Amino acid sequence: MSVLPIRIAGDPVLRQKAKKVRTIDDDLRRLIDDMVDTMHNAPGVGLAAPQVDVSLRVVVIETPDEGLMALINPEIVKKSGVRHLTEGCLSVPGFQGVVPRSKQVTVKALDRDGKEVRIKAVDSLLAQALEHEIDHINGILYIDHLAPGDELIPTRPSVDDPEPADAEVAPAER
Repeated sequence: MSVLPIRIAGDPVLRQKAKKVRTIDDDLRRLIDDMVDTMHNAPGVGLAAPQVDVSLRVVVIETPDEGLMALINPEIVKKSGVRHLTEGCLSVPGFQGVVPRSKQVTVKALDRDGKEVRIKAVDSLLAQALEHEIDHINGILYIDHLAPGDELIPTRPSVDDPEPADAEVAPAER
């Protein structure tokens, strides 16, 4: 297993709609394992394949309450409610923004063995992470959800942060 380089905002792969996974095999499971290692190393709550330069519809998410999950070809089948949450992203290091996210999200996907799963998340970190990571495989970054005039909030720099907190990241065009 390996830690992969994470693509940063401005990289074209982050703006492409990822391809549907047609075959679940050992290569795909190895990618999932590498994505988990990369997410843990970052550290982060979720990671989508385009963030490691693989344009496939694969995401990994780990939350304290629900544990680790790998989702293949995930899609939101139902969402409701709105809440405004502070959100960051491994591909937009050093910044956060307040974005609207659904209170309730239902997702269908395949697990790493090809079994269909359905996940319902209500008013939780998992609900937020599901929307965030599924946005990634659709070529959307959280900064695209900022309201006109909203600015990114610099996070406190840490010793391990590869980017200075004062780096400029402009919200995407609307």
